[in-house]
Amino acid sequence: MTPTTAPLIDAHHHLWDLDQRPQPWLDDPALATIRRTFTPDDLRTTATQPIAGRRLHSTVAVQCVPDVPETEDLLALAEREPLIEAVVGWADLTSPGIGDLLDGLLAGPGGTYLRSLRHLVQGETDPHWLQHPDVERGLAAVRDRGLCYDVLVRSHQLDQAIRLAERFADLPQVLDHAGKPSIADGELAEWEGQLRMLAAHPNVLCKVSGLITEADHERWTVDDIRPVWDVLLSAFGPDRLMFGSDWPVANLAGGWNRWAATVDELLDGCTDTEIHAMLAGTATAFYRLPSVAEEADVAARSF
Repeated sequence: MTPTTAPLIDAHHHLWDLDQRPQPWLDDPALATIRRTFTPDDLRTTATQPIAGRRLHSTVAVQCVPDVPETEDLLALAEREPLIEAVVGWADLTSPGIGDLLDGLLAGPGGTYLRSLRHLVQGETDPHWLQHPDVERGLAAVRDRGLCYDVLVRSHQLDQAIRLAERFADLPQVLDHAGKPSIADGELAEWEGQLRMLAAHPNVLCKVSGLITEADHERWTVDDIRPVWDVLLSAFGPDRLMFGSDWPVANLAGGWNRWAATVDELLDGCTDTEIHAMLAGTATAFYRLPSVAEEADVAARSF
């Protein structure tokens, strides 16, 4: 597979149609520039910057609000939208009926695209939220259905992610946005220590995503991102890292193409095997995405 035909997978982006479903979090005045509808066609039009000669091939769409109907919308969209190959959805992990709810999502329209669950733990004030007995019961239901879990925490909550990894060693997990290190103020020491503790658990992977919105939105440079990149490569290794854009939230700090160009520069010095892992291989394995070879075979047999 040559670099120009190798896939680029965006393992973390969002979509929303404000005419169909409200996004209350966008009421924040600081988010005014992204307070509009974003569709797959918008992403196709926007994501033009190649990384290591690769252009966008497929994506993983991720929930935004704690709302089952939004997850149902994303699953139905994935069923008719070739760009989306997996969905990270939401369900109430604390619900006694979580198992039935997950079964209903999996059996519903587009249910085969549901590969992972996520909760916005970053917004929970309880420092032990992920360790609540009802949450752990819900996580067990996620695991028992062959699903993964996306861990969304801020840097000061990484201790919860570490305990989750310890208590659920058989649940595949991925840390979203590298745990949101404080790039803007340069305070990375505590984040690095806890991140390395988390990375010691082989069932945990990490998304290289959301970093530019943790930096100074107006003045960040590649050099601001590089210390975090170096820690991630050292702690997880390329086989446990996956590229994500966090688009359209990334528009707050430069957008899809600027982030892609940054990753392209940061990959300098990596081997072809390492680049493939970070840009496609890790996400394909974790989210059980169809490989390019499989898709080509299906297309050939359809004629």
